[in-house]
Amino acid sequence: MFSKAILRLAVVLMAIAAMPASAALNVFATVPEWAALAREIGGDKLNVFSATNALQDPHRIEAKPSLIARARSAQLVIATGADLEVGWLPVVLREAGNAAIQPGQPGYLEAASTVRLLEVPARLDRADGDVHPGGNPHIQTDPRNLLKVADALTARLTQLDPANAAAYKAGLARFSERWKAALVRWEQAAAPLRGVPVWVQHRSFPYLADWLGLKELGALEPKPGVEPSSAHLAGILERQKATPARLILRPAYSRPTASEWLGERAHLPVVVLPFTVGGDAEAGDLFALFDDTIRRLLAGLK
Repeated sequence: MFSKAILRLAVVLMAIAAMPASAALNVFATVPEWAALAREIGGDKLNVFSATNALQDPHRIEAKPSLIARARSAQLVIATGADLEVGWLPVVLREAGNAAIQPGQPGYLEAASTVRLLEVPARLDRADGDVHPGGNPHIQTDPRNLLKVADALTARLTQLDPANAAAYKAGLARFSERWKAALVRWEQAAAPLRGVPVWVQHRSFPYLADWLGLKELGALEPKPGVEPSSAHLAGILERQKATPARLILRPAYSRPTASEWLGERAHLPVVVLPFTVGGDAEAGDLFALFDDTIRRLLAGLK
């Protein structure tokens, strides 16, 4: 009798051991910053995949079968929106055939919908280059925006996975407390940057400039997404003589040719900013991203 009871108990324990643990929610992030934010909030409750890395131009990504396969198994897509991914994400979502992650569904979230967009064009004309109709999509360069995205992401995770709602809310609380403290530290350290005139290689940094008070004199690209010619850069060099900048800013993923051309001739430091998590060896997470960004900007002034 005793041996039969032991046998039954062993069978039950084996059955329990064979049962799958609560599966983590599959999250498909289009860019590294949203993948990093999801990990901050969700921790081990999420299985997070980033479709791009920091050294890829997020405007120009190929809709590869590997991305489609990842989207097929996702429960949540976190995109920037504002047409940043318009050249590839719609194809990935369509080919994935996953109804739960299509725009308008709870499994699809656009970060840009949570913040005020800058540089909304007054007119739309393809002759003006790669203009984003809704405004500039590079919202992650202002860390204040990440608090708003974090709130929206937590609400969406809670909706999709109510069993882990408490964990997501606790993750948000921890992140927000640390982030607000870091904001104070970053803004104090960056005080010397206020009013500093800069050239930018691409319109990548209006949110960073708005946050820190940098004064953008213009972009090296004649139109968004169009490489500048030597004649165009020569014109900027003349403008530099009349209205001098102190820095040239370039995102890590972009080609260095134009910024180095101007930097050498105008004797200006070219500051290569990580732009997102993983943009350089120091920017390993969201906090390190802004530590490194501020450090590089201040070093450029010396």
